[in-house]
Amino acid sequence: MTTSSTSAAARRFHPLEQADFQKLEQAASLKGLLQPFKGKGSMETWASHCHTLRDDLIELAQRRVLAQANAYPFRLLPVELAQQTTGAGTTFLRWRRPDRSAMGVALWQALITSVATPGPLIDDLYAMEVQRIVLNMQISLLHTLGRQAHECASKVAQAESIYLQRIPGSAASIRTTFSKESL
Repeated sequence: MTTSSTSAAARRFHPLEQADFQKLEQAASLKGLLQPFKGKGSMETWASHCHTLRDDLIELAQRRVLAQANAYPFRLLPVELAQQTTGAGTTFLRWRRPDRSAMGVALWQALITSVATPGPLIDDLYAMEVQRIVLNMQISLLHTLGRQAHECASKVAQAESIYLQRIPGSAASIRTTFSKESL
């Protein structure tokens, strides 16, 4: 066995790689952010894409990250990586005690610095924390972009409603003029 295969074999947590994200990238792209949105419909569609991508990312985190974090030997530790659904309706990864008596990154910090934590798991726990931080940031951004796009669509709809209240008199006179001229 070579040194690199030994260290690879010793790894128990495998962070997400570009291939894991490729399907998500193809499904929805944020390059649509910088476009001349023509109305509430296109804004709602883009918001929906953001929320779909957020939900797909949460599913990826559950399937690939939490599945590893809940497997042996990590399930034997006094702290676990778990998902938490917020009041806003999105899901993030959090460190917590299995009995749910405490939650937060301080638990991970205590786990990493504890002499009771097996040394071979330290690199994996660090990789998990980095993965958790990055996924939570990505989920948060997608959630916020989608929420902001929905709010923008609502404001556009309100502006359109006010605009249309002003236009009917003008539109009616234009229609009347055209109909008189066509006689």
